[in-house]
Amino acid sequence: MKQHRLAAAVALVSLVLAGCDSQTSVELKTPAQKASYGIGLNMGKSLAQEGMDDLDSKAVAQGIEDAVGKKEQKLKDDELVEAFAALQKRAEERMAKMSEESATAGKKFLEDNAKKAGVTTTASGLQYEVVKKADGAQPKPTDVVTVHYTGTLTNGTVFDSSVERGSPIDLPVSGVIPGWVEGLQLMHVGEKYKLYIPSELAYGAQSPSPAIPANSVLVFDLELLGIKDPAKQDATAK
Repeated sequence: MKQHRLAAAVALVSLVLAGCDSQTSVELKTPAQKASYGIGLNMGKSLAQEGMDDLDSKAVAQGIEDAVGKKEQKLKDDELVEAFAALQKRAEERMAKMSEESATAGKKFLEDNAKKAGVTTTASGLQYEVVKKADGAQPKPTDVVTVHYTGTLTNGTVFDSSVERGSPIDLPVSGVIPGWVEGLQLMHVGEKYKLYIPSELAYGAQSPSPAIPANSVLVFDLELLGIKDPAKQDATAK
């Protein structure tokens, strides 16, 4: 199945590359041209993230030219299957290495961070700092809360932010990653925390986005703005 997805990705890229010399300027005026560029750009980024950034664009163009022109293919099907398998294996090895390096770096980060003044480590391994104290209510697992947050990797790279979007979000306390479930219940309405979430309390090896490498420690600047009134929620649902 992975080989088929890789083949489909390469075929889509070839649609963009076919008939275009790499040194030739391409017009990006019409909606179709812009969309075509967007397809190529997105697919190129995806392939690069999968470790396929050394594909030969001329060979890709030759492949689409032979197919469209109904010419005899220059490689047999079993050769292509073998080539796709080799690329897939290389990509998996690369991702495994990155995952291992991320886990090692995350462990070191948390060990060092735990020694900093103001950082508390819970029994689960969650680390937090109280940035702003308040005396509001504390949410329960059954509550829905309103929060503002910015999520970053340990190197400071932002991967998500309601603050940047300019709109806080409502979410169920029990419906988020374990690090948030625990962290939110420590907070009082009006408080701001900085959460340092070990990968096992976040997404672990199953990253939900290319922006978050597998086994990443996640850092959140989190503000608890309020707890939704259950009666109003029930009325809205009706």
